[in-house]
Amino acid sequence: MDAVTAPVLDAPALETLVSAAVAAPSVHNTQPWRFRLVPETSVLEVRAAPERALPAIDPQGRALHVSVGAAVFNLRTAARHLGWAPGVRLLPDPAEPDLLAGVRLDEPAPCRVPAVDALYDAIWRRHSARSPFTGPPVPEGVLADFAEAARAEGAELLLPDEEETARLLRLTAEAERRNTVDPAQRAESRRWLREPGAGPDGVPAAALGPQDADGRLPMRDFGALAPERHLAPQRFEARPRIAVLLTRGDGPEDWLRAGLALEHVLLAATVHGVRASLLHQAMEWRFLRWEARDARHGPAFAQMLIRFGYGPEGAPTPRRPAAEVLDG
Repeated sequence: MDAVTAPVLDAPALETLVSAAVAAPSVHNTQPWRFRLVPETSVLEVRAAPERALPAIDPQGRALHVSVGAAVFNLRTAARHLGWAPGVRLLPDPAEPDLLAGVRLDEPAPCRVPAVDALYDAIWRRHSARSPFTGPPVPEGVLADFAEAARAEGAELLLPDEEETARLLRLTAEAERRNTVDPAQRAESRRWLREPGAGPDGVPAAALGPQDADGRLPMRDFGALAPERHLAPQRFEARPRIAVLLTRGDGPEDWLRAGLALEHVLLAATVHGVRASLLHQAMEWRFLRWEARDARHGPAFAQMLIRFGYGPEGAPTPRRPAAEVLDG
């Protein structure tokens, strides 16, 4: 049997890897990452881009780490799809806190894995869905697959009952109310709204969603920041299916693992034809984020609320090209 050799890490492969990474979600589509290849070690470094941080919404950098973790998941998935067995190290050098991950690309994958190829294909089709869901409930077996995807990355996906879901939505509504009246948060969010074709980052008008006419499901109200972009309210699903992404710790490595888990869950949802949107508002207020955990499940820290359902695809948001985020 012939020996398996690793793919060539040439310019086209590098562009594919980085393009997959930047397709990951980030709060307000800030894309707070940079990449650098170290040729001597075949390590692709993933670094924070602090100039793209959100100090009002995310003073600790937690959401930035979650976003970068999602990019690392896409990078790892693309590497496996292209034929590598990537080695991922999170926070590899304590002396460089902005170096959040290193992905080593010198070992070949022993064989192709169809499930990995399906996740890779989903990278390019995943978009946040901010409109009402109109289809049947997501089957419990499919939701169990999402929970397993989170566990594979060292996180947990909790599927609360109807009473707990209502409580989480109340927390989200309170966070949304605070976001719209806090001057610093309003100004920061407004800076990331974009006119059509205005740039490769931020939230374009086409991606904005309506508010729930019944006030049951508090989507992020960009219309309150830009009244000229306000959409007419619509009726959302009567029984939203919400999940809570949790980690047992709450430090930088936990946040990165939460990002890996988040993107694994979102891509698994895309493979299943399930739409998803992120309810991050309560994560932006420390005491509301603390309340979002369910003490009945032991010590854990909420990292994201995710809404699942069937309905129309979300509108794509722009991405910076690989050449713009690749150093060296």
